[in-house]
Amino acid sequence: MDPCPFVRLLVGNLALKIPVASKPARSVVHPSSSPCFCKIKLKNFPLQTVHVPFIPSENQFTDGQPQTIAASFHLSKTDLEKLVGKSLFAGKLCLKIAIYTGRRGTTCGVNSGRLLGRVSVPLDLAGTESKATVFHNGWISVGKDAKGSSSAQFHLNVKAEPDPRYVFQFDGEPECSPQVFQIQGNIRQPVFTCKFSFRHTDDWSQRSRSEPTSSRSWLSSFGSERERPGKERKGWSITVHNLSGSPVAAASMVTPFVASPGSDRVSRSNPGSWLILRPGDGTWKPWGRLEAWRERGTTDGLGYRLELMSDSGSGIVLAESTLSMNKGGKFMVDLGSMTNGRSTPVCSPRSSGDFGYGLWPFCMYRGFVMSSTVEGEGKCSKPTVEVSVQHVSCTEDAAAFVALAAAVDLSMDACRLFSQRLRRELSQQNLFG
Repeated sequence: MDPCPFVRLLVGNLALKIPVASKPARSVVHPSSSPCFCKIKLKNFPLQTVHVPFIPSENQFTDGQPQTIAASFHLSKTDLEKLVGKSLFAGKLCLKIAIYTGRRGTTCGVNSGRLLGRVSVPLDLAGTESKATVFHNGWISVGKDAKGSSSAQFHLNVKAEPDPRYVFQFDGEPECSPQVFQIQGNIRQPVFTCKFSFRHTDDWSQRSRSEPTSSRSWLSSFGSERERPGKERKGWSITVHNLSGSPVAAASMVTPFVASPGSDRVSRSNPGSWLILRPGDGTWKPWGRLEAWRERGTTDGLGYRLELMSDSGSGIVLAESTLSMNKGGKFMVDLGSMTNGRSTPVCSPRSSGDFGYGLWPFCMYRGFVMSSTVEGEGKCSKPTVEVSVQHVSCTEDAAAFVALAAAVDLSMDACRLFSQRLRRELSQQNLFG
């Protein structure tokens, strides 16, 4: 089945230059003593706030400098139709950016930043499903003195590129062992089945006894089945099968989710973890490791960290962020966007490869990789998974991302307060939910 058309709108290479004037205008606050940030808005999409680097006025922005993607918007076919659709009452579609000096956030209910200027970039998204388009690349004058020599200069690159994706949807909650359908327009086609069960880490280790000792040792090091004080949730596992019934991916809870001492929540200092497994050479091989915990403070969220595993057992962080426990959200691996909680992608030591910066050798992933919807705590969740076509070359590739999506969804339950009961499917022997 063909993938679904998507477009990735990228905003990157941000920079700000403010000349030093003998009598600067009141609206110009020099960033030498004040940070800079901007708010980026696209119609019908959430506002994104990102840092803007300062460049001394005597310096020039060159393509050879490390470059970053500051924000990205992921547009489905439906989104494109709404944005491109013409109306007598709708003006030309624009990306709107407001640049501020000062710190982000509010103080006593008042925004801390001082508005420096606004930028509006016209967008014509027609045809971007099939070809890349650059809408702007260069400097723009901002501020009240935009026509004078002392104006501030704001640099940005705005472009759209095709990003077709395979879309999968769980037909039920992962713990209910649902089918998984591939979605293409109005067509739903079953492609996988999921089997939820309770396992001991040794069940996976027994399958790897044909592996070298070094391979077995680091695999077992991920999980510890020693008795731990207090309440814990452990042994959860979900296996993804193809339509022939063959297992093609799995997610296994290898570190129990344990309440931290004196509380009823899983803490960041002692997270639970999953191993995402793929079949290979007659055994299961680790592909990724997902850690999850429940954040404290004003933000009651599910914290997570995803690492890509190498054959030697070392890991490279692909994503690290937080999802609202109440509202849920979207788990995303987007290498090169600050919207995933990390500004540094796996394939570059300092910044994004999407704007031409050199890649690490043996880099496996770049750009948008995958996303999965996650419902809030206690709500019925049937994850929808999007996977970039460039990262799927076989059934096992897609299945690994489906298993990862299931692990993220189940982590919402694993990180529920231990004072709350889990649903029957998750409350079995060895569990204290």
